[in-house]
Amino acid sequence: MSKMMIYADHAATTAMSSVAYEAMLPWLQNKYGNPSTLYSFAREPRKAVASARETIAACIGARPEEIYFTSGGTEADNWALIGTAFWEPDRCGHIITSSIEHHAILHTCDFLKRIGYDIDLLPVNQHGLILAETLEKHLRGETLLVSIMLANNEIGTIEPIKELAEIAHRHGSLFHTDAVQAVGHIPIDVKDLGIDMLSASAHKFNGPKGIGFLYVRDGVMIEPLLHGGAQEGGRRAGTENVAGIVGMATAFQEHIEHLEQETTYVQNLADLLLKGLRNTGLDFIVNGDDNRIPGSLSLSFRDADGEMLLHRLDLMGTAVATGSACDSKSTALSHVIRAIGVPDAYAHGTIRITLGMDNSIEQVSVLVEQISRILDNR
Repeated sequence: MSKMMIYADHAATTAMSSVAYEAMLPWLQNKYGNPSTLYSFAREPRKAVASARETIAACIGARPEEIYFTSGGTEADNWALIGTAFWEPDRCGHIITSSIEHHAILHTCDFLKRIGYDIDLLPVNQHGLILAETLEKHLRGETLLVSIMLANNEIGTIEPIKELAEIAHRHGSLFHTDAVQAVGHIPIDVKDLGIDMLSASAHKFNGPKGIGFLYVRDGVMIEPLLHGGAQEGGRRAGTENVAGIVGMATAFQEHIEHLEQETTYVQNLADLLLKGLRNTGLDFIVNGDDNRIPGSLSLSFRDADGEMLLHRLDLMGTAVATGSACDSKSTALSHVIRAIGVPDAYAHGTIRITLGMDNSIEQVSVLVEQISRILDNR
């Protein structure tokens, strides 16, 4: 009898939607024209890109001309920060972000700091939240940009972005949010949030890898990150990934249409998982805020080794993470777990479980049994 494969790391990536996959195929085979060319064979690809832009804009309450296609969330984050900084190259100003951002933000800030920009990393409370008064204290006249993630990729905490954006704007600063973990999983209206820029990546919501987008509010000026052709309104050079763009828009729309149903389902699975683990008597804490991405759990087990737990679960056919997938090669304690002050007795026993629509109640029961068996037999 073959063992059950349980994939519980949807924050790292997701399986491509069959609907998105089918939507991509024509643009990979028969309709392969370059949308930037002028002859008739390019007409359909060009229309497909325009239609996808409209779909994505509608899903976040934006205008089509405010959506710019990128190679993913990392490029979108880099573009938002570097593009803002380099728009005024003679002014090495001040940028604020948080201590729990994804490395696509933190490493970009490291680069900007090396070339003269002043970077502030805001502390968070024990739930991973950036408090309004903390941001207020760090803002100053030369603050160009505030970049705070909408939802954390390790602990799932959803930040008070609307309030933080209002504070930044009061001080004359632009506001960007890395929404890679949030897009497709919670309702997002960029106008209601009052943000200037937002980053997203398709493979986090059952779209293809290698494609994402950056929302840039009309009127916000940023320097192009890639130079060459005049694609994306002259702001992002490079031949459009038509199939990827179509697949992303299709997957996003599919999520939005079923958002309430999906949210209820995966949150129910997470609640069952927590209930099952508590019934085992294991000593653990749940990291992050109660207001977090549905189906996302960061758990720290007392006197345990998260990496050992990950590998033992892997041998049983179950995939979880110790933290961010981008940190998977490192055994060091996650910067997020350090920032929220998880007690030493628990911190090294941290794993991240992120559930999706392809998980089942049976799989959750098996996962509870697996974790209990591993930790009881240490």
